[in-house]
Amino acid sequence: MTEHHLAVQRTARYYTIGELTDQTKNIWFCLHGFGQLAQYFSRKFSSLDDGQTLIVVPEGLSRFYLDGTYTRIGASWLTREEREHEISDFLAYLNSLYDLILNGYDATQLHITVLGFSQGAATACRWLNYSVGPNGPIRADRLILWAGYFPNGFQGLIDPAKLAPIETHYVYGRQDEYIGKMDDVEGYLSRMKTEVSGLNITAFDGGHRVESEVLQSLFTAH
Repeated sequence: MTEHHLAVQRTARYYTIGELTDQTKNIWFCLHGFGQLAQYFSRKFSSLDDGQTLIVVPEGLSRFYLDGTYTRIGASWLTREEREHEISDFLAYLNSLYDLILNGYDATQLHITVLGFSQGAATACRWLNYSVGPNGPIRADRLILWAGYFPNGFQGLIDPAKLAPIETHYVYGRQDEYIGKMDDVEGYLSRMKTEVSGLNITAFDGGHRVESEVLQSLFTAH
């Protein structure tokens, strides 16, 4: 038995809130977590629609049923199966989406935020690692890693040096059920701050979710 691979065209789904016009100052690319759909995840960002902001919410390329009744559906960015190919596929997808959204606009005149929630935080790191930089196809001013879990730090996902010119935030809920499983949360946060100089850490009272008040504070902070 011989394994083979064939690159095929896929139809990807994404949602937008707001429009890109001459009045636009901000673009947010928001990457959902494991088992979520962009349609519902995008609702968390509707409050950012101020007439000067475009929110773009892409959906992972793999969908699956979340329960045994085959009613609830979620999406994923990757699993450990065919991991490198899935990474290559979503990198090409996100780069194409970036080009499509900014077609005809000067990205240097816009403040671009990339937000990744949960699994989307690792996806955001991989995206910037391969695509941002002096010769990269995209640019970003700010990275918000929300409830991401990086047991091996940033090293396996992104070269920390690439984050030096990017305002980087790590946001988590103190009652987050996943982060709460760690033996030493403070040590975990300290290691991340060592890897990424100037890392901004925001903690809030809550669980594994995007908290609207914290989101709004980050939106108005830049």
